[in-house]
Amino acid sequence: MSSVLIRPANPADATLVFALVVELAKYERLESEVDATCETLAAALFSRDPRAFCDIAEHQGEAVGMAVWFYSFSTFRGRHGIWIEDLFVRPAFRGQGFGKALIASLARRCADEKLARLEWSVLDWNEPSIAFYERLGARRMEQWTNCRLEGDALSRLGRTAPVRS
Repeated sequence: MSSVLIRPANPADATLVFALVVELAKYERLESEVDATCETLAAALFSRDPRAFCDIAEHQGEAVGMAVWFYSFSTFRGRHGIWIEDLFVRPAFRGQGFGKALIASLARRCADEKLARLEWSVLDWNEPSIAFYERLGARRMEQWTNCRLEGDALSRLGRTAPVRS
């Protein structure tokens, strides 16, 4: 593998992170789903107490990819883990070990912090990524189906909630 540096994103990277998110959305054919802005991503990732984080992969000073992640929790394990929300390596740099380096860096964080697991999802049509993840030793959780509430359905359900104390 070519030399790679994995580093935490910082506020000066907000425009870069947003550009990578847009590139990922194009690759996943989900560009119309992006309503984040550079400002909303910066607020989420670089606030005083962020709940999400981003690591940047660099090669020879150039950003080649990113992993956006946050801490999850397993009640069955009684410990936190890490959920990778987005893993993206620019097409020109794929197959050179940068994606593996990003995941390995998070795996090391899990080991260092005694976290229970490292998890992510992958689109079912993305066979190259599925094969890559399986080569790393990941297993598909085929018995699980992701569910999502958003937009009007989320608002509607939220209005039915009891008042929080």
